[in-house]
Amino acid sequence: MGKLLQRVVTGVILAGLVLGVLLYLPPAVATGGVALFLVVAAWEWAAFVAPRSVAARGAYTAAVAGLVLLVALLPPTAAVRDAILLGALVWWAFAFGWVLRFPTPIGTPVIAIVGLLVLLPPFVGLEALLASGTRGAPLVVLLLAIVWAADIGAFFAGRRFGRVRLAPAVSPGKTWEGVGGGLVAAGFAGAAGAVLLGLPALPAVAAALAVAAISIVGDLTESMFKRHAGVKDSGSLFPGHGGVLDRVDSIAAAVPLFVILFQWLGLARP
Repeated sequence: MGKLLQRVVTGVILAGLVLGVLLYLPPAVATGGVALFLVVAAWEWAAFVAPRSVAARGAYTAAVAGLVLLVALLPPTAAVRDAILLGALVWWAFAFGWVLRFPTPIGTPVIAIVGLLVLLPPFVGLEALLASGTRGAPLVVLLLAIVWAADIGAFFAGRRFGRVRLAPAVSPGKTWEGVGGGLVAAGFAGAAGAVLLGLPALPAVAAALAVAAISIVGDLTESMFKRHAGVKDSGSLFPGHGGVLDRVDSIAAAVPLFVILFQWLGLARP
């Protein structure tokens, strides 16, 4: 099986499983699935922190799992949740500047802290969406559709038209032409979501474009840490796609902005 076909088949199967859980199972199951994904992603991130120590990786993963469980059992108030999500946006803005300045020295304590900034806010945002009522799961599907559309659009536009590299020191294969293709695809996903969910089209498309743009920052940020660690993929769980962290990096960056924008626009009330 060719690499592209392998990537497509894996993506279709994974997307079908995720959508099935979100749309047909109770919200608590979906929340548990999100938590499981993030804990596995924490194990993969721990390889950046302590690549040669299984015990240290286990301790880091257990710490992240404990924090996720704490959020699940004691959900933060709306004010605390919003503060966490806004703080995450500040982090992602900083991360974009960091990517542009790479290569730079990165200490182990910094890598450990960054892992928390990457993994915990998306759980806070997704848990709030999934607990928000009948519209919660469809909004999560819309979020995923925007991020996946941006990823697919960037991949094919980059392969066909890519010339100008976006961040060569971090991810040489990504181009500005790919970014353009990803944004166009995300805009269409936002428009389709607006029609299906009965949302105002223009605000939904504008939010989709912003969410797609920050999802690219998430992808580049993980690529920066992989480049620093000297690895190509964070894992090998998904053939053609790498590990869990490779699948959730864009979503991790997109969740805080998605939740905040859709609240401000009056389209979501977690």
